[in-house]
Amino acid sequence: MLSNQEVAEELVKKFGDDVYDFEEPYGLLTLTTTREQIIPILEYLFHHDRFKINFLTDITGIHYPDSPGQEFAVVYHIHSLTQNFRVRIKVFLAEADIHIPTATPLYASANWMERETYDFFGIIFDGHPDLRRILNIEEMDYFPMRKQYPMEDATRQDKTDALFGR
Repeated sequence: MLSNQEVAEELVKKFGDDVYDFEEPYGLLTLTTTREQIIPILEYLFHHDRFKINFLTDITGIHYPDSPGQEFAVVYHIHSLTQNFRVRIKVFLAEADIHIPTATPLYASANWMERETYDFFGIIFDGHPDLRRILNIEEMDYFPMRKQYPMEDATRQDKTDALFGR
């Protein structure tokens, strides 16, 4: 059975300072890497003789508008079905340079996950075979999951304080 420490030590041995911020929330090995190292790390874990972390569970984005230089994160959840072991890998990106390499050559399932992440966050996956909107209409000129819009419609009249006795 794999342990978080064993996998983390192997990653540090192989990638050095390019893997950092190791955590274990709820027992899930979580780490951060760079845009340049995400694909080599995924390939290493995929092809490792013992780890066999070769199932891509999810790719998603997160918007942190109050974190200058790290406004966006791309989060990968990967899983070893034979070892029943999971890893979460984060890559932070600046809003001014929101590009990351595609994982589609390694995982065919990354195709739609990357399209969805692009559709909702505007994160560009370089080398993706067909990066276009997948759930929203093509005419949208914004990315709805970015925290750039008010939570509610300010023109609504049904939530005024007078209606709630305030």
